[in-house]
Amino acid sequence: MSEAANHTIKQLGAHTGQTVTLSAWLTDKSGKGKIQFLKLRDGTGFVQATVFRGDVSEEVFEAAKRLTQEQAVRVTGEVRADERAPGGVELSVRDLSPISENVGDYQITPKEHGIEFLMDHRHVWLRHRRPWAILRVRDCVQRALADFFHQEGFIRFDAPFFTPNAAEDTTELFEIDLFGEDKAYLSQTGQLHAEAGAMAFGKVYTFGPTFRAEKSKTRRHLLEFWMIEPEVAPSNHAENMNLQERMVSFMVSRVLEECQTELELLGRDTSKLRGAAEGHYPRITYTEALDIIRKHIEERDLPPNVQADVQPVEWGDDLGAPHETILGYHFDRPVMVEKYPVGIKAFYMQPDPSDPGVALCDDMIAPEGYGEIIGGSERIHDYELLRSRIEAEKLPLEDFDWYLDLRRFGSVPHAGYGMGLERAIAWITGIDHIREAIPFPRMLTRMRP
Repeated sequence: MSEAANHTIKQLGAHTGQTVTLSAWLTDKSGKGKIQFLKLRDGTGFVQATVFRGDVSEEVFEAAKRLTQEQAVRVTGEVRADERAPGGVELSVRDLSPISENVGDYQITPKEHGIEFLMDHRHVWLRHRRPWAILRVRDCVQRALADFFHQEGFIRFDAPFFTPNAAEDTTELFEIDLFGEDKAYLSQTGQLHAEAGAMAFGKVYTFGPTFRAEKSKTRRHLLEFWMIEPEVAPSNHAENMNLQERMVSFMVSRVLEECQTELELLGRDTSKLRGAAEGHYPRITYTEALDIIRKHIEERDLPPNVQADVQPVEWGDDLGAPHETILGYHFDRPVMVEKYPVGIKAFYMQPDPSDPGVALCDDMIAPEGYGEIIGGSERIHDYELLRSRIEAEKLPLEDFDWYLDLRRFGSVPHAGYGMGLERAIAWITGIDHIREAIPFPRMLTRMRP
């Protein structure tokens, strides 16, 4: 085969009627007699290549018949328009040569496989259409977030993964033995350090893996997940909610613009994402949310995945997954629930001056039953109040002396939030479990590959 500049499958639509060369992997093949149908992928997309015996040498035709699943191959052919084909084109092969020789049988065949089998072979399952589409959406989301914060005047500010203390629930920490000398913990949030960054730079965001030691097997939980956490100083609760809405609207709009192929491959009903792209998210208080939930339960107007014995929420209790699902189905776009009781929220959240029993905080709940994707608040900026809250939570003051310093010197009202990347991607792509929204999920029941 002659050497020629490689094209990618994604580029083929711009070369209809031309002869191109590409390097790809064989995902599947079929054929009989004088024709072979090769299904190829190269990381940018998928295309069918047809090999007619009359168009190629006998050597090339026999080479096509011998190809095995996931064998790498270099193909030259003419790009033909075909509205029925993915990407609107097919490739009529003129020349072909294997790049690799496979050793053994490929594990994931075209037949149906269970999710546990596929997760056991995640390292190769990543090559297939469904994970390919989901993780390309993940990439789009990450690029969109970086673009959004750049245009909003933020800088990226990287927080440490090792911390000496909990920012929230101490029972959710992974403990690390520091050579038998001391203890540290894997970070459950970059927020506290981001607050220091906000006092230095005004607008910052952290973005990286975070860790929660929750013994949970639900479809919404991972032990290791990625979180983006902006902090702004000065700022307040209302401005913080406005920023959240702008970010999510920007993010969803970008995915709808750039990932039509991926969403179509996943069978995602994109009409259900239009409201999120438009903005204008409803905002309700925690108390109003309880009333909506109670009404749905009393009228037996429940989403299909909420059990009939679900109970209303008593004021002062946190919302559970079924309650968030009810709220998510009540609205056609994300809903922002604000002003939760102080007692069920983290120690650093600013009480509402007009009602000290509730915090100036909010959770953004995604539609269609995907639950909370963002949690945010105005932070306590008063030194004495923050110190008293740390003491009330029985947290060691010596571990928070640096955090209190932020209130000793030039403290201002400030605010921020965190969005779990995988939960957001699960909602946007319409998948059932967030384990598919990360390349290699780490769960209570899964640590490999």
